[in-house]
Amino acid sequence: MKFLLIALAFVAILASLGSALFFMLRDGQDGKPKTSNMARALAFRVGLSIVLFLCLLLAWKFGYIQPTGLPVGK
Repeated sequence: MKFLLIALAFVAILASLGSALFFMLRDGQDGKPKTSNMARALAFRVGLSIVLFLCLLLAWKFGYIQPTGLPVGK
């Protein structure tokens, strides 16, 4: 369950990046005025990244996840 939520957060972050790319390429064409959709999508991505980072820190703090790095001294 934990890994599914993290994976969904990463997918949402990538989708936000994709939508920002789309708006960057399409806004302002054919005489239409530029909109702030790209900036909004990037701000949403930054917000999602911060929330994901804070959730991972809290999960580590409360013991829901454990670090499993390389053994020290090997």
